[in-house]
Amino acid sequence: MTSVSRRYAAATSPVRAGRADAEAAGPVVLMVSGGADSTALLLLAATDELDIDDGRGLARIARERLHVLHVNHQLRGDAADGDEAFVRELCASLGIPVEVVRVDVAALAADPATGDTNVENVAREVRYAAATRLANHLCEEAGLPRSAARILTAHTANDRAETFFMHAIKGSGTQGLSSIPRRRNRIVRPLLDRTHEELCRLLRMRGIAWREDATNADTRYLRSFVRHEVVPRALERNPRLFESMAATCEILSDEDSYLTQVASRAFRALERRQEEGLVVLDGARLAAADVAIARRVVRMAVLAACPGCRLDSRHVTRVLELVAAGEGSATLPSGVDARVSYGMLFVRARVARASVATSGWIEVPALEGMAGTSSVLAAPGPEGALLLAAGTLAARLREVAPGSDPVALARAHAREWEGASVLLDAESCGLGPLGGSLWVSSPEVGEVLCPLGMHGQSKKLSDLLIDAKVPAAERAGVPVVRTGDGGRILWVAPLRADERARVTDASRVLLELRLVPTRQ
Repeated sequence: MTSVSRRYAAATSPVRAGRADAEAAGPVVLMVSGGADSTALLLLAATDELDIDDGRGLARIARERLHVLHVNHQLRGDAADGDEAFVRELCASLGIPVEVVRVDVAALAADPATGDTNVENVAREVRYAAATRLANHLCEEAGLPRSAARILTAHTANDRAETFFMHAIKGSGTQGLSSIPRRRNRIVRPLLDRTHEELCRLLRMRGIAWREDATNADTRYLRSFVRHEVVPRALERNPRLFESMAATCEILSDEDSYLTQVASRAFRALERRQEEGLVVLDGARLAAADVAIARRVVRMAVLAACPGCRLDSRHVTRVLELVAAGEGSATLPSGVDARVSYGMLFVRARVARASVATSGWIEVPALEGMAGTSSVLAAPGPEGALLLAAGTLAARLREVAPGSDPVALARAHAREWEGASVLLDAESCGLGPLGGSLWVSSPEVGEVLCPLGMHGQSKKLSDLLIDAKVPAAERAGVPVVRTGDGGRILWVAPLRADERARVTDASRVLLELRLVPTRQ
């Protein structure tokens, strides 16, 4: 979010010396395809002044900072090779080092593992990934932080207007309609206020040729259609179209930034669980949220579960319909499952978690000291832990001091931890002061326990999970602590302990079990 002071006083505000010194020496990666716009970017960076947002304002860029990146997508045969040769020759004439990356984009798009069959999308991701790698490498060589680097692209006012119309045609919110930002992290677009026509005139004046991509004239592509069919008609109505569109995009960008900040706070407040491939939100509270914020929260949840998922507005709308209804499910792009159940919104991606166990032995270490007369509980013994899909299960022994009330201690502990931790009688759990092992695994079909507080009455474990409103999809991940493999249930974490393991007046050594979710 940009404040009024930062936006409108930037031209007159003094530049922090530390920031300028840190970033003025950073490498500058120029993404050059060989077209008119990128050729003009290279020429201006080498011979003129540019504002690359490194704390110096409009200034010359030291020649030793400049590095050119050209990506040959291998999509146009000899023409693509000609673009590469042109960029190499131009860089040699200017004395600027160039790195060429050759990638078979068509093959990548055809590979199911890529997850995207759109050639333009894949090509863009390839370019920015290559630029990021080069910038990081140059920073490491110079001993500078990665934030000191700048990656420059040749986007113009024309590109900004075209992108606006493209998103409007496809149906987009403020983020899409804000079009191309002036800066995003290390990526800076110093030509965003200039038009394509201006840059072409500049190159003609300097006597420098450029390469033309024949696909730019093919109106089967949406950008080309907008460029050749939509923008010219809009210019007939408003000759100052690019200036007007720039002002509109700046306003939308500022408002989108503010709404995103508000949505981020809402997301944190609504989040109930997050781990690899899974995000759980409070669906009831989300249903009561303002729809403008709710849309962003849903997008954040999906991208947190599956960063590569590409959502359209209709997908977000479908999820909000489920939230409003209070139940139901939908399949989103990239195989993401959105499900509303028991007041919660579950967003789950297809993620293999082979490295995370759902069962195993947890070692309970022996006590190291004896209870003193001045405390109700001795210092707890060392802790054993077991990493599970649901979180980390911890176990340790605690000795009750003489004259203390162990039942009252257990009740106070339960109130303090609200079910996330329990105190049980160690002897009833098959443990003594020397510790031992407990088995932890998923619920099994037909299992029965005697829930604490039901005075010895038995209950099916499946019924306990249903009463606790644990969604069916989540029940297999509920940790069940047992005396051993196939032994008696001690604790269904974090729902209910077994009556037979309760603390009594005679208890002298207590077992403390605690479940720490993967993310609080």
